[in-house]
Amino acid sequence: MNYIFIFLIVVSFLCAAINHRLDVAIDEMLKASQKAVEISFGLIGIMGFWLGIVKIAQKSGLMDLLSKLIQKPLLLIFPDIKYNKEAQSNIALNISANALGLSNAATPFGIKAMENLQSQNKDSEVATNSMCTFLAINTAGFQIVPAVVIAILSANGMENPTQIILPTLIVTSIAFLSALFFAKILERFYR
Repeated sequence: MNYIFIFLIVVSFLCAAINHRLDVAIDEMLKASQKAVEISFGLIGIMGFWLGIVKIAQKSGLMDLLSKLIQKPLLLIFPDIKYNKEAQSNIALNISANALGLSNAATPFGIKAMENLQSQNKDSEVATNSMCTFLAINTAGFQIVPAVVIAILSANGMENPTQIILPTLIVTSIAFLSALFFAKILERFYR
């Protein structure tokens, strides 16, 4: 990936130099760098807010409640984790955090869930069906509130950044259900 990025930069500067527009390319690069820093600082606030909300939800037991609400459906999706309460909890917390648009907060739960699933894997060289299903639905990224995207749109000056909530809910629901459907279909062929 680094080579591709370097290639694109070199080609961009070569094209700018050939067209005698190198000054414009450098000026735009500096403006884009400044904008990236501004967006990053805008994200710090919203991420701090949402991560604080998640921490409060964890301490108050709200995440555990949400986790318990989705544990029954999780057992239908992951029948082989019936006796692995820690895996159930981490998968539920990961899905809950992703649903709130907090992929940064969801990542540690996802890693722990994979470790829990790996602990009951008999062949450490091959992923289990549950591991593949979890990876598929986690990658699909079902979101109810796309907090990070709203923060980016807000930092870029969009008047109504929350208007993306409904389209995001529709698209991520379709992606989630498609990932689950194909994972369950393919698990019949690869045991």
